[in-house]
Amino acid sequence: MSVITYRQALNETLREELRRDDNVFLMGEEIGIFEGSYKVTAGLLQEFGAKRVVDTPIAEEGFVGLAAGAAMLGLRPVVEIMTINFILLAIDQVVNHAAKIHYMFGGQARVPMVIRTPGGGGQQLAATHSQNFEAWFAYVPGLKVLAPATPYDAKGMLRSAIRDDDPVIFLENLALYNTRGEVPDDAGDYTIPIGLADVKKEGTDLTIIAYSRMTVLALDIARRLEDEGINAEVVDVRSLRPLDKETILNSVKKTNRVVIVEEDWRSYGIGAEIAATIQEEAFDYLDAPIRRVAGIEVPLPYAKVLERAALPSAQHLLDAIHTTLEGAQVGR
Repeated sequence: MSVITYRQALNETLREELRRDDNVFLMGEEIGIFEGSYKVTAGLLQEFGAKRVVDTPIAEEGFVGLAAGAAMLGLRPVVEIMTINFILLAIDQVVNHAAKIHYMFGGQARVPMVIRTPGGGGQQLAATHSQNFEAWFAYVPGLKVLAPATPYDAKGMLRSAIRDDDPVIFLENLALYNTRGEVPDDAGDYTIPIGLADVKKEGTDLTIIAYSRMTVLALDIARRLEDEGINAEVVDVRSLRPLDKETILNSVKKTNRVVIVEEDWRSYGIGAEIAATIQEEAFDYLDAPIRRVAGIEVPLPYAKVLERAALPSAQHLLDAIHTTLEGAQVGR
């Protein structure tokens, strides 16, 4: 096993897929000569040239539309949007075109494209550069939406996304790029199926459901809880659409208590969907109300102390867990 960063896992996967399939190409702002704002595409222009690693103008609507058209004609574009906040400029191409072409053309055309984009707060990038829009895209039929938390998952899921025949939104969190994890040296061509959650830690007393950066937080808290004699299970959703209800529900039926943690805003979010699913399909197994931990519903402040206060923290999650185990309910 090698221990590599999340960033390295993405870079290795892009390189391997470019070598494997001549139809794969990359495009995005400053991904070539500058090697990407977060250096995920480092070294790829030199190896594959400007026809396979394409620097685009600052025109998200234009190059996302170009990618959708290229995908319809048999290529497999992997688009990097510098930050998820900029995808707003291309949302018509994503939602009204890429997501709907297969259905509206009666199956005569596919759109095998991936849009990679980082989001999340905690970097003092202020309100318009620190958002999480995963719920917007997970809401849209025709899109697949992935949010891996570890280098192992990032590599296996990005490979699956590039090979998939449908448009995939591949969400990365800025705070994960330097995190490290094990990736098998001899795993070769391993993939992780789209639509499959993962039990990152087995437990019996309570289920913590998370995705992306919050999975890392949940695992840290679950290990700390062991010192208190609390055995928490951690379910990493990983795939936001399609959602693996079976893994989530099986965990709830085993532990009978649930806390959901997400970095984005609480209202109308991924956590709300998961809570509704549990309420509808596993209500009789619950011994306490479902608790949700999420960001405060404000534009994220620039000031570090205020930014930290607005984001979900280890203490917020611990408080929710203790409250849930006591059977009470409080609001945050």
